[in-house]
Amino acid sequence: MTPRAWALLTLGGLVVALLVAVALLVPWSRPPAPRADQLAALRDLPAEQVTRGRAFHGALRPAAWSALAVGLVVALLLGLTPLGGRLVELVGRPFGGHWIAQAVLGGLAVVFLADLLTLPFAAWRRTVLVRYGLSTQGWGGWAVDLLKSYAVSAVIGALVLLGFYTVVRLAPRWWWAFGAAGAAALVVVLSFVLPVLVEPVFNRFTPMEPGPLRSELTAMAARDGVPVRDVLVADASRRTSAVNAYVSGLGPTRRVVVYDTLLREAEPAEVTSVVAHELGHAKDRDVWTGTVLGALGAAAAVVALYLIGSWTPLLRLAGVDSIAQPRAFPLLIALVTVAGLLATPVQALVSRRIEARADAHALALTGDPATFEAMQRRLAGVNLADPDPPRWERLWSATHPSTVERMAAARAYARESGR
Repeated sequence: MTPRAWALLTLGGLVVALLVAVALLVPWSRPPAPRADQLAALRDLPAEQVTRGRAFHGALRPAAWSALAVGLVVALLLGLTPLGGRLVELVGRPFGGHWIAQAVLGGLAVVFLADLLTLPFAAWRRTVLVRYGLSTQGWGGWAVDLLKSYAVSAVIGALVLLGFYTVVRLAPRWWWAFGAAGAAALVVVLSFVLPVLVEPVFNRFTPMEPGPLRSELTAMAARDGVPVRDVLVADASRRTSAVNAYVSGLGPTRRVVVYDTLLREAEPAEVTSVVAHELGHAKDRDVWTGTVLGALGAAAAVVALYLIGSWTPLLRLAGVDSIAQPRAFPLLIALVTVAGLLATPVQALVSRRIEARADAHALALTGDPATFEAMQRRLAGVNLADPDPPRWERLWSATHPSTVERMAAARAYARESGR
């Protein structure tokens, strides 16, 4: 069999494995709360809160959709014309056109250019956050965080680019196989490394002070069979007034992280309810689910890029001879961008199902639907959520159930459990 035939067979196997994993690991059986209950919950929310949340998201949409459109146009312009290849060559020229310079510096230049052209929309988004009181950062702090994000992305990107094009040079006919394995391994490694090494770059974490709340959270985690290494408080208030909490890490690195804004805004029982939701993710191994799905998806994407990238008309548009050339990196970015857009609704659907299961876990663990519903009200109010977003927007990109869906789920649980 030829490498292309093996690639087709491998892609088929990866797609089947991905579909099986999605079918087995994602909770599909739980139906959403009845729409009548959602509408009843919506009527119970303060009208001014609903109006403000909808106005906030209406103000965010132009920047978000403009950034999406510009990013897509830039990716297609660089990838489906010779412009991207020329940029890679230009960046590598001071280094004698060496393949490492083209692969690493040229590749980073392509990504940076796209980021630079969408930067005004990020700034626009920040002005909306400031206007509505969700951002507590000045322009200086925002810029520092942006530079940190670029630096982290550049380090990871440089390593990935160097590794990928090294494999291409060492195994020109079979790079797709090694690349697929490497992409899957990278997803797994980043699942462990990012929480430990990257999170401290953006936030300062301090142990929660001993007291009833810390004791309750650690006891609840132990009772749930999800022991945690520590309970930390993140200094989120230096950049936002939004509230949140999460369980970070895997195995021995697992810890509960609570925003300092959550401790300031919510009652202790409500904090417990939020953490119970996050423990649900750990209990059901949702990080592992995401890692497995991400690894299979990344591997399949590499093989698909190899197969699509051998299409002569596509190569001719980009002005390259092979998808494996550093000059063809913009073409890879264009293909990944389009694939990402197509995958967005599917990823959002999977995420909503997993988040709904974590909500159910929180209700069962705490046995307190009233506090759960109160916390959803508070989250929606403080974070300026649209409690019942347009259906098209929810289907396109919503990663969590809406506020009214979560409130209705709490009411359904209360009816079923007699609480």
